Amino acid sequence: MPAHHDIAAEAELWDAYAVSAFEEDAEPGFCWTQYAGHGPGPELLGDAPRSVLEIGCGTGRALVHLARRGVAARGVDLSPVMVAKASAKWAGTGAEFVCAEVLEHLGADERTYDAVYSVFGAIWFTDPGRLFPLVRRRLRPGGVLVFSQPPAIPGAYGPQGMYKGGFAGRAMFTYRYSYRPAVWERLLTRAGFATADAQVLDAPHPGHIGTLLVRAVAP
Repeated sequence: MPAHHDIAAEAELWDAYAVSAFEEDAEPGFCWTQYAGHGPGPELLGDAPRSVLEIGCGTGRALVHLARRGVAARGVDLSPVMVAKASAKWAGTGAEFVCAEVLEHLGADERTYDAVYSVFGAIWFTDPGRLFPLVRRRLRPGGVLVFSQPPAIPGAYGPQGMYKGGFAGRAMFTYRYSYRPAVWERLLTRAGFATADAQVLDAPHPGHIGTLLVRAVAP
C-alpha cells in the first residue's frame, strides 16, 4: 500500500523538529554520515561543481560550507520555521534557502544544477518513484545525485511510518523510505540515471549503525 503524505501535517512536524535541532552557535560543516569526521566529504559532488541543490537542507550547515567555497548553493526545506532560522543565521553567506515541498519545487522550477544532494534529508522521506525522475530532469549532463541516510533494517523495506517523539500526545507522523542497496540502484537507473552505486559505509565503531551512501550520475 502506498504511503499517503499529508504535507501540511508533515510541515508542522518538521517545524517542531526545527525548534530543537537548530543551534544558533553551529558552524558550517559537511559530513555525509551521522558521525563527525567520518567518511567522505563534498568531493562526492563531483569535480568543482558550480551549482548545487540540497533537498531537505535543514539547518543549512552543509549548504553554507559549499557557498563559502564559491558554489552557487540553493536549499529547499519543507519547514517554514527551519527556513526562517537558516535564512537569518546564514544571511550574507551566499546560500539561498527556499521553503517548499520538494516534489512541487522540482516540478515547477526549471533551473538545473551540477549536483543535487541530501544528507539524511528529503530523499529519506519522499517516494523515490516520484522524486528520482524529477531530480534527473534538474541535473545537467553528467551531473550527480548523492544522498545518505541510515540503512534499512533487515526485512523492513519500502515506506516506514514514523511518529514524532514518543508514542503519547497528538499523532504527528511522516514516512521514511528504506530499501536494500541493490533496490536503490534499480530505482535510480529506471529513473534515467546512467549509473548508480549504493553501499553501506560501516560506522567507526563495531556494531554501531552504518550509513547508506548512494551516488548516481546523469547521462
